[in-house]
Amino acid sequence: MVKRDYYEILGVTKSADEREIKKAYKRLAMKFHPDRNQGDKRSEGKFKEIKEAYEVLTHPQKRASYDQYGHSAFEQGGVGGGSQGGFSGTTADFGDIFGDVFGDIFGGNRRQQRSARGADLRYKIELSLEEAVRGVSKEIRIPTLELCGVCHGSAVKSGTKPQTCSTCQGAGQVQMRQGFFTVQQSCPACHGRGSIIKDPCNTCHAQGRIEKLKTLVVKIPAGVDTGDRIRLSGEGEAGENGSPSGDLYVEVQMKEHHIFEREANNLYCEVPISFVMAALGGEIEVPTLDGRVNLKVPSETQTGKLFRLRNKGVKSLRGGSSGDLLCRVVVETPVRLNDKQKMLLRELEESCSGCFGEQNSPRSKTFFDSVKKFFDDLTH
Repeated sequence: MVKRDYYEILGVTKSADEREIKKAYKRLAMKFHPDRNQGDKRSEGKFKEIKEAYEVLTHPQKRASYDQYGHSAFEQGGVGGGSQGGFSGTTADFGDIFGDVFGDIFGGNRRQQRSARGADLRYKIELSLEEAVRGVSKEIRIPTLELCGVCHGSAVKSGTKPQTCSTCQGAGQVQMRQGFFTVQQSCPACHGRGSIIKDPCNTCHAQGRIEKLKTLVVKIPAGVDTGDRIRLSGEGEAGENGSPSGDLYVEVQMKEHHIFEREANNLYCEVPISFVMAALGGEIEVPTLDGRVNLKVPSETQTGKLFRLRNKGVKSLRGGSSGDLLCRVVVETPVRLNDKQKMLLRELEESCSGCFGEQNSPRSKTFFDSVKKFFDDLTH
């Protein structure tokens, strides 16, 4: 019988790398494995064919011979010598395939589980607007887990060693058969470590790590805002069994400012002006992050009007131009008036015909006209 091309069997091209070949093999092996197709001779034959192709194409020398001479490279007396390049025709344990396919999804292999990277930590830091705008260095203290200085993470007394777990033989995991699945789980005796500690370290009590308060200096770049995070690599918790430490993420929280409100890179502030300045115009000093500037208020300014001061906001963290400062003017009603001041205001009111005339109070005129129309519509 003419043998099929190995690349065709796995459904890959001749230029496929080992990763692509392995991925194709796993997919097909799961589909045609005899444990999943009990009594199906066709599936058993397909599986043997798939495994034969896989073993040849993942072996550099065998693959080179096959690419040059085809199947004849593995026939008796051929270039490759031997029979079928060492392929025995036995079926692989379905648990091995299951573990290979799903290992990356459910936490990786045993070695990765036993040398887990340390946990990342998060620290929230409060900054004033001035600190966030200009940048600052801050000293912080964080509770964390560090390697035990006595046992250096081994978790055992000085001069002793952990003993290999007799239950899992140091693998850290045991297998359980469930139907045609072979499921791996952490060893109940050593809890996945692969070893048993008979003489624990008295300082860390066999944990390999101890709790400590660590002091760090964090450099805050200029322009940060609430929600921005600064990553300090390797400053998180120490990993187990000498594995790498996690990272520390310093998260910025802005304090409330007594003058400015921040929105992205723009700043907002309210500026009270007098009744006279609103009517006649003038200049008023307003604060900025760089000092005081004069703001020109035109005559007949209404309360709530926004004045934009270009590039007087916050400089962008990622470069570019600064934001703007937007000043919202609020016309302040005079309080605690004496009799003379009250009299002058009444005279002003009379001169404006009650201040409801179209000439002196156009907004009031428009408003009251709208109110009158509203009630007229209700009565009809």
